[in-house]
Amino acid sequence: MLYILEDTINGILMGSIYGLTALGLTIIFGVLKVINFAHGSLLMVGMYAAYWTVALTGMHPYLAIFIVAPAMFGFGYYLQDIVIKPIFKVEKNVREPITVIIVTTGLWYILDNLTLLIFGPQYRSLPDNPLRGEILEIGEMLISVPKLFGFVITLLTAAAIYWFFQKTRMGRAIRATSLDREAASLMGINQYKIYNVAFGIGTATAGIAAVTLVPFYNVFPSVGVLFDIKGFIIVVLGGLGSIGGAILGGIIIGLIESVGPQFMTATWTEAIVYGLFLMFLFLKPSGLFGVKHDW
Repeated sequence: MLYILEDTINGILMGSIYGLTALGLTIIFGVLKVINFAHGSLLMVGMYAAYWTVALTGMHPYLAIFIVAPAMFGFGYYLQDIVIKPIFKVEKNVREPITVIIVTTGLWYILDNLTLLIFGPQYRSLPDNPLRGEILEIGEMLISVPKLFGFVITLLTAAAIYWFFQKTRMGRAIRATSLDREAASLMGINQYKIYNVAFGIGTATAGIAAVTLVPFYNVFPSVGVLFDIKGFIIVVLGGLGSIGGAILGGIIIGLIESVGPQFMTATWTEAIVYGLFLMFLFLKPSGLFGVKHDW
């Protein structure tokens, strides 16, 4: 019973990080109404940024958030402005431009292969990492310290994003644009700037998730694919456009992956995850917290 409790706690902690990796994906969808297939690659870029920031400066791994998050926001802002915005202008009468999906898929391959070309296929981990393998002992239970930090950062990030969307002028403008871009434009809101900001926030969130992963996860060019697949499953479970749903969806996946092997093989836990994904697609496509109308 103690092992199940320990696995449950660690599953919740890891699941919250999964949710954080998916949070940026659901923000971008909520505003732009398109699926960003390059989100996993943006997470990978953030992991490399965090790795090199810590390796070159020697700073504490979590302090890298204050460098990586703004840098990733700028990267996402100008990526949207230069690459994706022209598509929205050409297809301004199309609510969900399919061309954007094709372009983000191309970005996925470009970023992954460019990283492979520059840094090579080697797996990298932080040098002199004080957090790798760090364990918190509670009685006979062993809790991963890096995952615990990741859980706290996830809650703080989700709360900050929710506050931003609900309480700030820019946040309300983003919500208005997500509901009706034409009406928002008539009210004087520059929808293309809003898209840039929203994409920047989603990319910065991926950067924050990257910082939480680097202390205990290896960095390599295709690492984003692993989290990209989970990200899509999570946003379907939680509901596209739902901040709380992304976190809860991630925790559900984390619990299945952590507790499931106590009762079955790891192969079956993966089957349960994908089965749950298909079940929601057929029975409740809006997810746990998603709604039929826009958020």
